[in-house]
Amino acid sequence: MPGSTPTGASPTPRPSAPEAAAAALAAWAQRHPDLDRAGDPLLVAYSGGADSTALLLATLTRWPQRVRAVHVHHGLQAAADAFEQHVRACCAAWGVPLETVRVQVPRTPGRSPEEAARAARYAALRDAAHRHGAAAVLLGHHALDQIETVLLALTRGAGLPGLAAMPERAERDGVTWGRPLLAADGRVLRAQLAAAGVTWVDDPTNADLHPVRNRLRHAVVPALLAAFPQAPQTFARSARHAASAQSLLTALARDDGRAIGDPPRLSALRALPPARALNALRHWLRERHGAQASDAQWRALMQQIDAARTRGHRIELRLGPGRIRRTGDVLTWEPDPALSGATTTAAGSTAPTPPRSCPAESKS
Repeated sequence: MPGSTPTGASPTPRPSAPEAAAAALAAWAQRHPDLDRAGDPLLVAYSGGADSTALLLATLTRWPQRVRAVHVHHGLQAAADAFEQHVRACCAAWGVPLETVRVQVPRTPGRSPEEAARAARYAALRDAAHRHGAAAVLLGHHALDQIETVLLALTRGAGLPGLAAMPERAERDGVTWGRPLLAADGRVLRAQLAAAGVTWVDDPTNADLHPVRNRLRHAVVPALLAAFPQAPQTFARSARHAASAQSLLTALARDDGRAIGDPPRLSALRALPPARALNALRHWLRERHGAQASDAQWRALMQQIDAARTRGHRIELRLGPGRIRRTGDVLTWEPDPALSGATTTAAGSTAPTPPRSCPAESKS
């Protein structure tokens, strides 16, 4: 049955792609013609779930000679081996080259198993992209996932980067990440797969209401959609507006960054309006050191910068997973191993920062 745990039955020959997935992919490809024309492989993150199944069928229809599937086996639940068997059977029936990557998910204090699994998954996909010289790695997130991501950002008091949610294309860790289905309604994708008799697997962890994302998925999003049926479109539009505004702030931060220097000079920071100085520092910390800090930490730092009018005024504060210090007229930042925590991912590599995705995300 669609949506069930696989029973060992052989999949049918490759069915047609769901219309909603094919339409969303075609529109996405038109917006990114460089990827549409490229001859390099396209990797599809294929979990065996409904969303990645819809994406895989759509990409096979459009680029039959370029598609490779990558399945990441976390080994975190009893059904993981059955998921892999289902994925192997589908790829064999549909003529799709498949690579299965097994990863070790470490137990790190202060980090949820979902977040650790997500980091390991993205590291495995990144490494696969490098091995195959892929033009892009395609992920199966859709419009309802985007709603959840925006709601998560709101509950956490996120700024524009959080409210921009998941981009349809991102460049990170030397890899292009694409989300062609962000304009598609996940309910429609599942209905069209079921109507075509296409099977998929449901991850039992998605029914666990402990992760915040799952609680939103089961309790909040259905009520939101009932009250506001156009929410998939309106949330996506708001996310695009936030992303556009953030791109302007990033451009301004780059300009101001040239003025304040690297490391940033206190005198140059004080010459800027406070909001611009803070924007430049956030950009510097993120781009130069790959780190972020809380709103309270930034407020404390800006107060110290304003107060540090004499050469003897000391600045030393925790800022994200490290500490920022004053050295003469400049600010320096160093990671603190006690605050950052080590991460271990597939093949012993360093975990990448996923391309603006959310913790507690179990799908691919």
